[in-house]
Amino acid sequence: MRTLIRILKHRWRDETDAQRALGTDALRRIEERVAASERTHTGELRVCVEAGLPLSYLWRNATARERAIGMFGKLRVWDTEHNNGVLLYLLLAERRIEIVADRGITQRVPDRTWQDISDAMGAAFKRGDYAGGLLDAVDRVGALLAQHFPADASRSNPNELPDRPDLR
Repeated sequence: MRTLIRILKHRWRDETDAQRALGTDALRRIEERVAASERTHTGELRVCVEAGLPLSYLWRNATARERAIGMFGKLRVWDTEHNNGVLLYLLLAERRIEIVADRGITQRVPDRTWQDISDAMGAAFKRGDYAGGLLDAVDRVGALLAQHFPADASRSNPNELPDRPDLR
């Protein structure tokens, strides 16, 4: 019975719920903030907001973390030159936040720091401030990337991944 309720909760939602949770203006601001952040470091930052898990994940009772790791690969966040990509993943149906960071940055940033960023996002989301929570997280992750992988004005710093949040 629990599995059926979970499936219904997830399948009831779609991409329009993700769009509605943020709104056009917030999506534009997040995209701009990601782009501005990436000019200060060589890392790549992606935001993914998913209304509900796909049926294949629900059937096997997969977690939000498993899906976030899958999206980390699907969105090619792992495929950065310095292994310093970071995915901010939000699953609306379960109100779950996952941060998946590539090995280049996880070697330099303690787990507690990622948890603090996630907790701050969660507090903002509980107030209904999805945009503010995501913008703050982009700023905090961007500061970490700039600290450990600063952009070098003498070298090219290509934008390897899209800056616009991925909505599903």
